[in-house]
Amino acid sequence: MRHIIQPKIIILSFLVLFLFQSTANGQEEVKKKKHRTGSVYFSWGYNEEWYTTSTLHVQQDGLGNSYDLVHVQGNDHKGWDDGILNKALTIPQYNYRIGYYFNEKQDMGVEFNFDHTKYIITDGQTVHIKGTLNHNPVDANLVFSQTNGFYYFLNNGANFFLFNFVKRIGLYNTKDNNLRIDLIGKVGVGPVIPHVQNSFFAQENLPHFQLGGWNMGQETVIRATIMKYAFVEFSEKVDYARYSHLNVYQGLAKQNFGTIELIASIGFILPTHKGNPMFSDNSKRTNHGL
Repeated sequence: MRHIIQPKIIILSFLVLFLFQSTANGQEEVKKKKHRTGSVYFSWGYNEEWYTTSTLHVQQDGLGNSYDLVHVQGNDHKGWDDGILNKALTIPQYNYRIGYYFNEKQDMGVEFNFDHTKYIITDGQTVHIKGTLNHNPVDANLVFSQTNGFYYFLNNGANFFLFNFVKRIGLYNTKDNNLRIDLIGKVGVGPVIPHVQNSFFAQENLPHFQLGGWNMGQETVIRATIMKYAFVEFSEKVDYARYSHLNVYQGLAKQNFGTIELIASIGFILPTHKGNPMFSDNSKRTNHGL
């Protein structure tokens, strides 16, 4: 009799354990589904930049040149300040962002970040050239201007690409979430793909786009979201870019500089799942006693 009871007890124990595990898994699955959330956003805007001085190194072995242009100053070329309605949207300095908030609180995300910035070595400035020129030592000043056969344009884009981590801090929102003010911080790293066009001593390169190095940046944003889905934002960004292997006439150039950037953008944001806290109407819940 005892031998019959023991297998029954063992079988019953397994059934209880199986039912408990199934219930726990079911509750966990319901919990996961309940808290599954996310949102995607896109923005488009225009920018203005200020650049640090930098040293541009030019290497042309076949010409016997290896020299530095020391402490050159660059400027941007906004394009939007002389009208944006009478030209293509992508001609002025512009930027766009595509991002995704992935956690339950919707305060952490990832982003693809692109800035079509323009960098030009300022025409008419006096710069110091030091190194080797035509196989001879050189240590002198020259006027960097197109009339003297010099220009240096990353004018179809210095082109900063960044893959950002995003943190959102809510500053204010109405109960119905039709108005929300957020402070957003971003940090990231990525490649630069400049359009290279230049001339040194009246020797011009063939203008083209190329993979030209890397950059890293930090951005601080104030965003105002209206009617849950549309937003405007103002950003300040600090970027450091290192350009290398840039093509010049029969040679290469390298350069690095810092950038301070101001950006104004408009955009939209959409939930990817139901129950997203940024799109819920808390005032209706309150009115129904929820």
